[in-house]
Amino acid sequence: MRERRTSFLIAGGLVAAVVVVVLLGSGVRTTTPLDPDNPDPAGAQALARVLADHGVDVSVARGADALDAADTGPGTTVLVTSTEQLGASTTRRLLRATGDADLVLAGPGPGTTKAFGVSQLPYQVSLGSPRAADCSDPTYDGLRLQVDHALEYPVDGGCFPGKHGTLLAEARPGVVLLGAADALDNDEILRADNAAVVLRLLGGHDRLVWYVPSVDDLVGDDGVSLQTLLPRWIRPGLWLGAITVVALVLWRARRLGPLATEPLPVVVKAIETTRSRGRLYRKAGDRTHAAEALRSAARTRAAERLRLGHPDPATLVRDVARHTGRPVADVEALLGPGARAPGNDHDLIALATQLAALDREVRRS
Repeated sequence: MRERRTSFLIAGGLVAAVVVVVLLGSGVRTTTPLDPDNPDPAGAQALARVLADHGVDVSVARGADALDAADTGPGTTVLVTSTEQLGASTTRRLLRATGDADLVLAGPGPGTTKAFGVSQLPYQVSLGSPRAADCSDPTYDGLRLQVDHALEYPVDGGCFPGKHGTLLAEARPGVVLLGAADALDNDEILRADNAAVVLRLLGGHDRLVWYVPSVDDLVGDDGVSLQTLLPRWIRPGLWLGAITVVALVLWRARRLGPLATEPLPVVVKAIETTRSRGRLYRKAGDRTHAAEALRSAARTRAAERLRLGHPDPATLVRDVARHTGRPVADVEALLGPGARAPGNDHDLIALATQLAALDREVRRS
């Protein structure tokens, strides 16, 4: 035993270290931003411990049911983080549960602020330098606030004002909006006077209920609407776009109307058009279509010269045969709709010659 005493001491020390680690690691630990049990840079465990060291009774309520069971009577401050998890139903439950307490909302967005009576949307800003309180509230006199990104609420009064509003605004009596929510986290609480500002904001009463909303508490029709998430200029912008489109339609529609005839820059002779079309027919080898075009033109000229109007093919063939003295069968073979199509170019030329001769006979008659 004396020889192995050193080995036993080392083993005992390792066992004791494992026990200490297990005991210390058995506490509640989360990774939720601004959570009082989150020791990470985005957490708020440092603020919760400092408040407890200053005599503030800090209790955490995770979910709406835990908030309903918590003591939120007079003399209590209720801090709400993860405000993006709030819905219509959980907001109503929050207001009912904190009727007599001071309510502080950390970084609420457009949908949440509207539920608490702020009709105008907040503005996203970046703070390049610390911002002074610059308000009539002596609680924050001489203090400065600095975070990378924050929300300015266009509410009258408030502290830490900017171009569009204030970082610390009172939506209504007993409800405070903290636009610089990052001032609560472990990474930025020591910047400027952030620690002093949040300690004075949250340490005014002996009891603090830290409410962390849960998405599990939402019901089916909860959530913010698309309208609350749109920027304030979108509605007049849509109206302006619609008016512009209507004006454009009316402007362009004035130029529509009856067709206007304009002289062609080049006069093309009819014979050139005919020859060009004939060359196209010959190149395509479409003798049937070319023959039908010749017969159709001959029928039209014969009907005009004989003043027949728009006769049917049988009547036209009969009248042409009667005026020219030709047999009906010969005229039918030339002008009839069922006439045989030429088989080669020689037959097509012969058909054109015969139609020209028939046209002259009709003209003389």
